[in-house]
Amino acid sequence: MSEYKIPEKGIDKALLLEQLKTYGSDDKDWKNGKVWSLVYHLDDEHSDFMKTVYTSYFSENGLNPVAFKSLKRFEHETVRMTLDMLHGGTKSVGNMTSGGTGSITIAIKCYRDYFLSKRKLIKGVYKFIQPEMILPASAHPAFRKAAQYFGVKVVEAPLDKNFRVDVKAVKRLINLNTMLIVGSAPCYPYGVIDPIEDLGKLAKRRNIPLHVDACVGGFILPFVEALGYPIPAFDFRVEGVTSMSADIHKYGYAAKGASLILYRSMDIMKHQFFIDESWCGGIYISPSLQGTKPGGAIASAWAALKAIGREGYMTNAKLLMELTQSMVDGINAIDGLEVMGHPEVCLIGFRSSDKRKVNIFVIGDLMEKKGWHIDRQQNPNSLHISLNPTHEFATEEYLKDLKDCVAHAKAHPELKNEGDAAMYGMVAKIPLRGMIKKELMSLMEEMYGPEGKMPDNETQDEKNDIVSKLARTYIEWAEKLESIFSK
Repeated sequence: MSEYKIPEKGIDKALLLEQLKTYGSDDKDWKNGKVWSLVYHLDDEHSDFMKTVYTSYFSENGLNPVAFKSLKRFEHETVRMTLDMLHGGTKSVGNMTSGGTGSITIAIKCYRDYFLSKRKLIKGVYKFIQPEMILPASAHPAFRKAAQYFGVKVVEAPLDKNFRVDVKAVKRLINLNTMLIVGSAPCYPYGVIDPIEDLGKLAKRRNIPLHVDACVGGFILPFVEALGYPIPAFDFRVEGVTSMSADIHKYGYAAKGASLILYRSMDIMKHQFFIDESWCGGIYISPSLQGTKPGGAIASAWAALKAIGREGYMTNAKLLMELTQSMVDGINAIDGLEVMGHPEVCLIGFRSSDKRKVNIFVIGDLMEKKGWHIDRQQNPNSLHISLNPTHEFATEEYLKDLKDCVAHAKAHPELKNEGDAAMYGMVAKIPLRGMIKKELMSLMEEMYGPEGKMPDNETQDEKNDIVSKLARTYIEWAEKLESIFSK
C-alpha cells in the first residue's frame, strides 16, 4: 500500500501532467464520436471558453451568497433565464445544484417534508404513514435513490406500447399516501416524453404535486419545439406541473456539474431549505444538498447561456434532430433491429426485432470490439445512444458497423453464450433480482475497498465466474422452492 502514500516531496508538475495524459489514454475515445453517452460536447472552442470561465471562479464558494455576490447574481440570472424558457411565471423559483441526481434528490426531500407538513393537521392517523411517489417504470434511478435516502415508498407505474407512462395506471395507484407524481421529458432509455398534460390534469384534480424530470430535455426540447417539431407541452404551461429538474451541463453545454431544480412557487420550495440556527459555529443556512458550491460551475452555467444564445441553441437542436432522424431511419433499415417507440429528441433505444436470429447483447459485444462504447439496457433488452454534435461525422460509420455486426451475429448464433452477451443475457432472465443486487454490491465493495479494484482489471474469466455464480444461485433457489412447494 506504500504507493498510496502522499509523497514526502511534491512531484514535478510537468511530470504529473504527463501522468494525467498517460492515465487518460485508456479512457473511451469520446472526441471522435465513439462514446454515445456520458459526455455532452458542443465544440472545442466552447469547451475552451468554459474552462476559462470556470477557472476564473476556481476558488470562489457559492455557499455564502453574501461573501460572493457575483455568484448569487449568476445563479439568480441562470434560474430566471431558464424559467423564462420553460414558461415559469413571475412567482416561479429555483436554484442550482450539482447535477440531475442532486436536483431530483433535493426535490424528493422537499416533497416529503411538504407532504408531512400538510398531514400535521391530522394527528395520530398519519404519524406512521410512509409517503409514496408514483414513478414511470422508465424514470431515472435517481428517484429510487432519493426514495431510499429519505424514506419514501416508490410505486411504479407501467408503460404503454409507446413506452410512455400509462396514465390510467397512475390514476389507479393514487392513494392517501401519494405525495408526488413524476413524469419524464424525455425518459432516458427511449427518448420519449411522458403524457405530461394528462398527468397534469390528473395531478391538479387530485391535488397532488407533479414533478417533470427534464434533466436531459430541459435545454433542448424548447428549441426543438421552436424549430416546428411536434413536441407536446411538458413544462410550466401545464397547470398541474409544480416543479422541474433540468441539467444545464447536458444540452445546455455548461461545465459539469450544473443543474437546476425549479418550482412553480416558494410555497413548495421552502421545504427544501435547511437552517441550523443553534450551531456553535454560527447560523448555518443551505438551500440544497450541497454545502460548498463550486463557483466555477455556477459561473459557467451563466456564461454558457449568454455565449450560445437562442440562435446557437437552435442551430444545435436542428443538427441533433437531423442526426436523430438519420439514426432512427438507419437502425430501422437494418434487418433484425428496431427503434423502440418514437423518440422526440436525441435519445434512442433499439432492440432485436427477431430474438431468434439476433441477440442484441451480442451486437453490443461486436460493436465494442470495433471500438464503440455501448450502453446496454434491460426490461426489455436493448442498446442505447445519446446524440451530440461530436457524432455528426460518426453516424455513417456507426450504422455501417452496426449492420455488419448484425450480419455476423446471424451467422454465428453461438456468440450469445460468450462474453458480455452471456452475462447480460443470463442476468436479464433471473427473476430473483435481489441475487443480482447482492453480486453487484460485492463488486462495489471491491471497487471502493482498500485495493480499489478497477472494473477494467476484471478478466473475461472473472466475468464468466459471476455469471456462473448467479446461475448456480438461481438454480439452488429454484430447487429449494420446488422442494418447499412439493411437500
